Amino acid sequence: MDFISICFISLVLLMILSIVFLLMSLNFLFFNLIYLIEWEIISLNSTSVVMTLLLDWMSLMFMSFVLLISSVVIYYSKDYMSHDYNINRFIMIVLMFVLSMMLLIISPNLISILLGWDGLGLVSYCLVIYFQNTKSYNAGMITALSNRVGDVALLMAIAWMMNFGSWNYIFYLEIKNQTFLMMIIGSLIILAGMTKSAQIPFSSWLPAAMAAPTPVSALVHSSTLVTAGVYLLIRFNIIFLNNYLGQLLLLISGLTMFMSSMGANLEFDLKKIIALSTLSQLSLMMMILSLGFMKLAFFHLLMHALFKALLFMCAGSMIHNLMNFQDIRMMGSLCKMMPLTSTYFNISNLALCGMPFLAGFYSKDLILEMVILSNVNKMIFFFFFFSTGLTVSYSFRLIYYSMIKIFNLMSLYSLNDESLVMLKSMMILLIMSIIGGSIISWLIFPVPSMICLPLYLKVLVLLICLMGGLMGYLISMFFYYKMNYLLKNFMMKMFFGSMWFMPIISTLSMIFLPLMMGKKLVKEMDQGWSEWFGGQGLYLNMKNMSQYFQFYQNNNLKIYMLMFILWFFIIFFFVF
Repeated sequence: MDFISICFISLVLLMILSIVFLLMSLNFLFFNLIYLIEWEIISLNSTSVVMTLLLDWMSLMFMSFVLLISSVVIYYSKDYMSHDYNINRFIMIVLMFVLSMMLLIISPNLISILLGWDGLGLVSYCLVIYFQNTKSYNAGMITALSNRVGDVALLMAIAWMMNFGSWNYIFYLEIKNQTFLMMIIGSLIILAGMTKSAQIPFSSWLPAAMAAPTPVSALVHSSTLVTAGVYLLIRFNIIFLNNYLGQLLLLISGLTMFMSSMGANLEFDLKKIIALSTLSQLSLMMMILSLGFMKLAFFHLLMHALFKALLFMCAGSMIHNLMNFQDIRMMGSLCKMMPLTSTYFNISNLALCGMPFLAGFYSKDLILEMVILSNVNKMIFFFFFFSTGLTVSYSFRLIYYSMIKIFNLMSLYSLNDESLVMLKSMMILLIMSIIGGSIISWLIFPVPSMICLPLYLKVLVLLICLMGGLMGYLISMFFYYKMNYLLKNFMMKMFFGSMWFMPIISTLSMIFLPLMMGKKLVKEMDQGWSEWFGGQGLYLNMKNMSQYFQFYQNNNLKIYMLMFILWFFIIFFFVF
């Protein structure tokens, strides 16, 4: 079967399923329905292994968005990956990735969640090392090893839940919330969510995973792999109430949001800037979830999936036209040569900033107003608002470098907007990024809430955005005209620009602690002492002894002469 047929079949199937799931989710939302479908696989003593599917408005709507973005990405790959000889394999891996995410979304059972969770980890490793070079192999190893921590945490949570007699967590959250056992399970679940959503100290794998092809990045960093951790914590949202777990997660995600926003303002790789932007938005979801606003976190998760997938696809189109250049200092004046792609790019960037009446505005503005109403301290308040300003800052910096300044690459490059496949695939997400926020907010929050704020707090969100955009533009000007007075300290730039040295620390810790220790253990124990005193040593000793005795058993004259002389001297010595 050729690529066109595989691409077309998967595209049509995913799009139809997306529409069906969206209509089902609206029905479930309107009638407030929840369906639990159970299939008991095995029963051992009092513990039963049950395959369970949870269908409610949240899982169906999330699946609809994932399938929509997947279908668009597969259509986009038809042009972007057209040079690849193994394109069928690429599409199959992407479909396996989507299947793993589906399994994770509809599972209220920790074992089936682990199946989808591990499926995401393994398939993401295959996708990160898809371009087979040293950089991709290193990035894939960091991604896989970082995510294994979360996998182990989930396994330990499964072991602890054996005390309840079942792994269907959905039955125990409200009843057992205050128990010490549920606190342990909750802390393990939070650890798993932190690794998959790349919170501190597991943040370094997310920018490294940009070694994957751009269509994969558009899928992974918008609605699948990195959002799996947030979605898991949304399902376990009750464990944050009335204990210190929520406060701890709030602090860690606030630090991650600040760190990633600062790093994006000092980064020059286009895909890494968008990856750090993803990390910043994930931390925003984690923070608002820690405060107890589960629906708000889910709403922003959906909106972020739309405009972030569009942002990655626009970046991929630019990189494709620039013959795989990713440095934003090499770009400039792209709006003159690629007007449609530049329009899509700017609209998705403004949606990310929270521009009024785009998709990101409805979620981010509501989140920040709920933070103002909540009982948070000054540090958390600073993390929320300063990081939002930094988000607008790096977005406007990106617009300046790619659209406003002069074109900085070689003049023989022919840039154009002639790829209709890419443009048509991006058009679907563009429409959703414009109208999706208002429509989904009307559906998820049908009853209006009264948010009463004084004028200076109401204007604060808009003021922060305007100040952030101005700062981004000014910093870009300082960088471009070599007048970088604000950021002259090299070590400060190095510290904030390299995610607080986290990639270096995690890489070195992987090299020096587990890998070097494993090498020494293999050399000293497996191939050393245990070989000498174990089977190989026994084999060598018995082999030498058998060769020795075989030599004597041969009726050789030299041996008899030697033995005769030896006995003669012994007798002579004892007698005389």
